[in-house]
Amino acid sequence: MKTDADILKAIQSGMYRDHYLVYNRKSTDEADNQKNSISYQRAENVRFATREHLLIAPITLKSFCTDGIVSEKHSGFTEGDDLYISDAGMVQYHINRPKFQQLLQHLSRGYFKGIICLCWDRISRNKGDDTIIRKLMRKGIDVRFVYASYDNSSAGELHMDIDGMFAQHHSRVTSEKVTISTRNSRSKGKCTYRAPIGYLNVGNMDHKPFDPVRAPIIKEMFEKYVSGDWSLSDIARFANDQGFTTVPMRRRRSRDEMLADEDEDGDIEIEKTSRPINENSVSRILTNQFYTGKIIGPDGVYIESTSHEPLVVEDTFNQVQSMLSKKKVSVHYTEKLDHPMRGMVRCAHCERVYTPYVKKGILYFNARCVKGCENTLKNCNFAFIAKKISGLIEKLHFTDDELADLDARASTDIALLDERRFKEMEKMDRSKRRIRDDISYLRTNRLPLLRSGAYTPDSIVIEEARLESELATLQEAESASDLAMAELMKEITILSELIKNVVPVYDFAKPHEKERIARVIFSELYLTQNTFDYKVKKGFEPFTDHLSAICDPAENRTPISWMRTKCPSR
Repeated sequence: MKTDADILKAIQSGMYRDHYLVYNRKSTDEADNQKNSISYQRAENVRFATREHLLIAPITLKSFCTDGIVSEKHSGFTEGDDLYISDAGMVQYHINRPKFQQLLQHLSRGYFKGIICLCWDRISRNKGDDTIIRKLMRKGIDVRFVYASYDNSSAGELHMDIDGMFAQHHSRVTSEKVTISTRNSRSKGKCTYRAPIGYLNVGNMDHKPFDPVRAPIIKEMFEKYVSGDWSLSDIARFANDQGFTTVPMRRRRSRDEMLADEDEDGDIEIEKTSRPINENSVSRILTNQFYTGKIIGPDGVYIESTSHEPLVVEDTFNQVQSMLSKKKVSVHYTEKLDHPMRGMVRCAHCERVYTPYVKKGILYFNARCVKGCENTLKNCNFAFIAKKISGLIEKLHFTDDELADLDARASTDIALLDERRFKEMEKMDRSKRRIRDDISYLRTNRLPLLRSGAYTPDSIVIEEARLESELATLQEAESASDLAMAELMKEITILSELIKNVVPVYDFAKPHEKERIARVIFSELYLTQNTFDYKVKKGFEPFTDHLSAICDPAENRTPISWMRTKCPSR
């Protein structure tokens, strides 16, 4: 018997280029539709291949196919949201169906002549997979359908477009009907989801009866915690001593089990298992309002249920919540994950932070926005954010044309500013002389002012301190105005060149180095599906406005003091 390695080697050698593969898919949304069963599709596809004299590849590969027949249970409507577009124009996105993905890889490399499928909606129900199938067909892959044939003409293309459109529309309508039905049922107080432990799920959303074994123990859990003498761990031990366990459930299928040959009669039976509860399980039970006779309504708010009876009274439940809230303790992690850009990027609408996480070796950012947030970009990778930041840094410096305009205007603007500075200096001198005269008068005539009742001892001290504060403020402003305007212009030009030189350094930097550069310039970054806004740190504001803000005569402030406070030191 050949091994999988030998079979793969034979496939890659071109031995089966004149053979076909059969693809069967059972929709998880239509489990009771006999037309779509795996066995029915297999029989129809093999019968069609025999009638049309099409050779089915006689190969069996573990986790892929049996006798040239690929079968899997998976939704053909759902598709991944991850999308990556390279600089070269290559588009990458994730295909959810694992066997379908392997099938496309073999077909794209020309290892097989084509595939046989029952109809279009068995092979795809979304536009992304439609596009791949059509590209393979244009590449020369022979795709045969038992229930349809498409001419190599505009009418055939139209027929294919209609079938693809109706396949997608059917899934959309089914999803919409399920959503509307679920929402209407919840608005009537019906429990449309699985009831928690303590209730029985008998397959009827109108009736969720008590679990005769677990319900009394859960009620006793609430009573013991309200007494104040029992902790969560004590209650967990008590429940385990009573033989309390979780509801028996099947575990999730492993990848090998998902890739196993999918057939109604050949599915791998996964045994249901239950386990003892722990402290976290008790906490989830004590905080679930379902036990007060309420369900989650269509708007996410708990409403009165018509499907089940309350296990505990609401007063007891509220007492438990009050006691639990007093014991909440914030957890401070001693070792945080060292991911670049952590805490910098936020949603521009609800200002929720994008949290970094690693998946398949790629750093992604995810935002759990508030309900109703207009931002549709919930996930993006580090490369996307890094490229956006690079574009922002490129704009935070003067262009050559702006620098030339700045040099051309420098002599005139500086002269005007110096004249304004001279007038302001004269005004400050007059104010200083007035304040010094007032201080001298207070100190010289302190006793007469106190005897006449014009001032009290406290008020004269307060007045003298106020005058000295005003004098110090004027002296500070005078010191700032002493700096030459031409020197400030030179400093701004140099800083602009430094920012410009950062761009190539940033592009070739490592992720953590990119973060350090970004944190020097930006305080916040705001992301949506259409925009990437920012806030710069103090000192970089002039470069967000460029020449419109520098030396602007319309500004109601002293340009020298404005540049003194806005421009950082190198």
